[in-house]
Amino acid sequence: MSGLFLPDAAATDTLGLRLAQALPVRAVAYLHGDLGAGKSSLARALLRGLGVTGTIRSPTYTLVEQYPLAQGALALHLDLYRIGDPGELEYLGLDPEAARLWLVEWPQRGHGALPPPDLDIRLALQGAGRACTLEAQTPAGRAWLARAGLG
Repeated sequence: MSGLFLPDAAATDTLGLRLAQALPVRAVAYLHGDLGAGKSSLARALLRGLGVTGTIRSPTYTLVEQYPLAQGALALHLDLYRIGDPGELEYLGLDPEAARLWLVEWPQRGHGALPPPDLDIRLALQGAGRACTLEAQTPAGRAWLARAGLG
């Protein structure tokens, strides 16, 4: 487990870039934290680090946003805050094999209907910045953190 203090938006962007540069072939990251803790900001920074251009929307109302990556890969950014039951994910028609990256906000609301995480990222407001804890859940997650210099 790795703990960091992110004093400002630039530090959050840097963390996203480091994670993007070390991304495994396939990865699932769960983003935990209260409203306003920085989950969408970190997801946006990671997606930018993977070369996504244009608008990166928070999937608060759409539940999922899909982003094309290099070599035909796909990144999924999910925000499950508004779902009432994990079974609702079935209607989104998501294919775990089609995505190189899953970024899932509020993953506890999709318990049992999501692929298991390689990495749990916990964010919490702390003073003017954010406390961030990175916890690998799989060998791929441990390798991801090590390549990013975070493990």
